[in-house]
Amino acid sequence: MTRNGTMLDLGPAAGQLTTMLGNVTDEHLLAPTPCAEYRVADLLGHLMGLTMAFRWAATRSTPTEEEGQPGVSAAGLDPEWRHRLPVRLDLLVAAWRDPAAWTGVTEVGGVTLPGTTAGGFALNELVLHGWDLARATGQPFHCDPEVAEASLRFTAAVVEQGFPAYGPPVDVPDDAPVVHRLLALAGRDPDWAA
Repeated sequence: MTRNGTMLDLGPAAGQLTTMLGNVTDEHLLAPTPCAEYRVADLLGHLMGLTMAFRWAATRSTPTEEEGQPGVSAAGLDPEWRHRLPVRLDLLVAAWRDPAAWTGVTEVGGVTLPGTTAGGFALNELVLHGWDLARATGQPFHCDPEVAEASLRFTAAVVEQGFPAYGPPVDVPDDAPVVHRLLALAGRDPDWAA
């Protein structure tokens, strides 16, 4: 998940997510998202968990007792998510800025995979779920062009390998914007609206 030998930075995607979190109200928590199985609260719970899981993958570490295990449901949504999720996003970004994170093999959710693949999934989780959150809460979504291109290449590669990470692709024109092609390949309708 590098371009011209340079690691991609998860910072822009994480930063946009952090900005959007500040605009999520309690009224949004039960709103639907483009992920049919998630309400906004479920999506936030998923983000709380994945930020930890992918940080541990980058650092090849295990959770401390205080961190516990990542949760993915609204029922388990930490009441302090507004404070804790931005901190976890910052820690995730810092972990993947270490070149060692992108080397060798690591583990995410019980699956062993190359560091470059784990980093690609980490970036995609931020981009795709950033879009999910934006659509569900009526906020603008902007994706750095380099990040969008890298995410599209990564998604195309894992879909071609048959990795069951995404829903069935959605048809979009070949000349659709890069972000739309990425969303469609990951099983999302770029025109989805709450």
